[in-house]
Amino acid sequence: MRLFAAVLPPERVIQELASVVRELEGMPGADGLRWTERPGWHFTLAFYGEVDEDVVPDLSERLARAARRAEPFPLALAGGGRFGDRALWVGASGETTALRLLADRTEAAGHKAGVDMGAHRRYKAHLTLARSRGRGADLRPYAAALDAFEGATWTVGELCLVRSRLPRSGVPGEQPRYETVGRWGLGAGS
Repeated sequence: MRLFAAVLPPERVIQELASVVRELEGMPGADGLRWTERPGWHFTLAFYGEVDEDVVPDLSERLARAARRAEPFPLALAGGGRFGDRALWVGASGETTALRLLADRTEAAGHKAGVDMGAHRRYKAHLTLARSRGRGADLRPYAAALDAFEGATWTVGELCLVRSRLPRSGVPGEQPRYETVGRWGLGAGS
């Protein structure tokens, strides 16, 4: 199964972001982008890829330990950026150091559980909003429109293990489906 560790923003934060995304979708050229639907809005901490089902219990136990070692922390959606001409994202403010540490721990959990995760990449807190449909998309105006965005702060209180199912129907615009398969509260008292 295709898995990743994530922080999922609460519904009130998602609703706030949805109004901003509606404005972005109204900008010139927005129909040339593939917009991520609301179920796909999350902060990926560690991407595990295809994981054998017999590895999931060990990975889950290691993620539970990582969650217990992290205390709840404040976070907000803020600003935006792009990865070249490929992806548009909204960033984070607040305790981003705590988010990065949680990402490091979830990556370590994957390695220790025997998941082949490839080379380590420095964590960049982002929530993907859109991807280009091909080369040459100019994402700069969208990223600039997000510069002043500062969403409501919430307390990150749990770590999630999420399964993603990629589209297979061939229907244009079909999105991946996400299912949370594990949740662990942050902190020793969880």
